Amino acid sequence: MTLHHFILIIHLLAATIWVGGHLTLSIVFLPSALRKKDPNIILNFERKFETLGMSSLITLVITGIWMAYDFGVTIDTWFTFSGSFEKVVSAKLLLLFLTIICALIAQFKIIPNLNEFNIKKMAVLIISVTLIGVTMLILGSTLRYGGI
Repeated sequence: MTLHHFILIIHLLAATIWVGGHLTLSIVFLPSALRKKDPNIILNFERKFETLGMSSLITLVITGIWMAYDFGVTIDTWFTFSGSFEKVVSAKLLLLFLTIICALIAQFKIIPNLNEFNIKKMAVLIISVTLIGVTMLILGSTLRYGGI
């Protein structure tokens, strides 16, 4: 096993936790919270998942950048969209920034005032981050075949 393969395995495990956690939140907990208009269902999940989820996200960023460099996609070529790998890395970085924006909005605007009246705003962010995560997973899988 090469170092790159080991880093890929760590990246995939972190993606499993990050995307799987958001899919669980979106599919299992969010519908119940919306039906009952109970923001505590979301908040309880977030409290339990936050440490593991954020650790996974940080791991994804570190291992993703490491593997990008292994593929020759350095900071100089980010956002050039010049080649197949650059397109995937650049798209994933843009989606990462979008994820961070969603997280900041949730953390500073919605969660401090989360109640039965604005729970749908939180639902939009949860579904958005989940779809972004799934999209990043799909984009990453294209690298196996040369990128997009």
